[in-house]
Amino acid sequence: MSATLGDLALEVRSKNAGPFWVTMEVFLRDAEGYAIAAAAVDEQVVARLYAVDPATVRVFRIPALHVVKVSFPRPVPQGSLADRDLHAGQHHVPLASLVPGA
Repeated sequence: MSATLGDLALEVRSKNAGPFWVTMEVFLRDAEGYAIAAAAVDEQVVARLYAVDPATVRVFRIPALHVVKVSFPRPVPQGSLADRDLHAGQHHVPLASLVPGA
């Protein structure tokens, strides 16, 4: 079995970035893990994982902190009737489950 981003990371988390955006952060253990994550996570990958338009995805790579941060518009506004995760606390699971290179 190949390592997932969650295996390489100290923490993978998601949260609201206002009522219309979700932000996810992958905190890697070391430079090697960061290099793998930074190469594996791009707009196309996130768009595929979350069924969003790749043009709306923002990926921020912060090598000094070994962090990859991803933001994209929420599928529905926070607190709307269709919102199933008010705090976006579970959105990180597909990203944490990603197997780099697969």
